[in-house]
Amino acid sequence: MTQPVLDIHIEEEIAYLTINRPDKRNAMNDALLNAIGEFFFAPPEQVKVVILSGKGGHYCSGLDLSEHISRTAEGNLHHSRKWHGIMDQIQFGGLPVISVMQGAVIGGGLELATSTHVRIAAGEVQFQLPEGRRGIFVGGGATVRVGKIIGPDRMTEMMLTGRIYDAPQGQQLGLAHYAVEETEGMELAMKLAGKIARNAPMSNYMMIQAVSRIQNMPFQEGLFTESLAAALSQTTPDAEEGLRAFLEKRAPKFR
Repeated sequence: MTQPVLDIHIEEEIAYLTINRPDKRNAMNDALLNAIGEFFFAPPEQVKVVILSGKGGHYCSGLDLSEHISRTAEGNLHHSRKWHGIMDQIQFGGLPVISVMQGAVIGGGLELATSTHVRIAAGEVQFQLPEGRRGIFVGGGATVRVGKIIGPDRMTEMMLTGRIYDAPQGQQLGLAHYAVEETEGMELAMKLAGKIARNAPMSNYMMIQAVSRIQNMPFQEGLFTESLAAALSQTTPDAEEGLRAFLEKRAPKFR
């Protein structure tokens, strides 16, 4: 029986998505990309947080080049735009997503990781953009997402040289928010997912939707957008409950 390329397991409010192509170091083929898109465009209603990881010691080693080699220019353009649409949905769809990264976080794998909101490097990790060695260019959003995190100058050098960053270096650059031992990655992800799931839903939604967009706005437009996000968040029933719970020195009970 053929195994699914994406294992999906749901426990209460947390969805565990595991990339399941260990023989390919979890390289991204069209079937896997489609499966990820199908989940994030129509997630189960009870899910509040997603934990994304890879099976077999690797997160994702990038694009499966065996599918890429025969595409036309037009085909490559549409394929790249499909990546963009799915990565945008991960980043802005409204669900907080935690990546547990091990082994290869390369090319498209790094593009996938940087579309998620919390990134944990567990054990030995390799962050790399090796497209220059293959005679190709990134197409899944790296120039925007990776470039924004580490800066265009450092990203250019990373691409030109094929430089590899390990977990501590990746954390220092912002590619990972946490660097832990291999056995501690999922444990930390579950702990963080529990904390995030207990936040007010509108607060989580605004954090995901507003913060990165505001960074792309002129100064005054960003401040105005911040005011709108604050006004919407702070007039919900959850905000009233959160403030009351604080004054009463108890844990809030959000929707």
